[in-house]
Amino acid sequence: MKFDHDGYEVWPFDQEPSVAAITTRQVLELHLPVLVVSHYSDDHSWAFVCGTTDDYREDGRVVCMADILKSDPSLRHIADLPPGWSAERSDRDSEWHRYPDAAAEHALGADSP
Repeated sequence: MKFDHDGYEVWPFDQEPSVAAITTRQVLELHLPVLVVSHYSDDHSWAFVCGTTDDYREDGRVVCMADILKSDPSLRHIADLPPGWSAERSDRDSEWHRYPDAAAEHALGADSP
């Protein structure tokens, strides 16, 4: 953790604690670990998901940045993730693997805009 000159903990993300972020029902209600994080380049928003669902209409939830960090303090390790990048880990205790989103799209065979 980093502290300012007055001894207060420094907020690690580029978005304020009260800013909305995307997560899933599984993370909030079933307490599954966040295994995939995306920091979007278009609006600098964040998504913290478990990777167990593709049905975001049904399972998507909105949470403030402070609440998601409070639920999993290990997310501090990816707070410096640049916009346009994502990070994944295999379980709550694993290291994060970071990658640019364009590379992930290319690897999946998706066309870039």
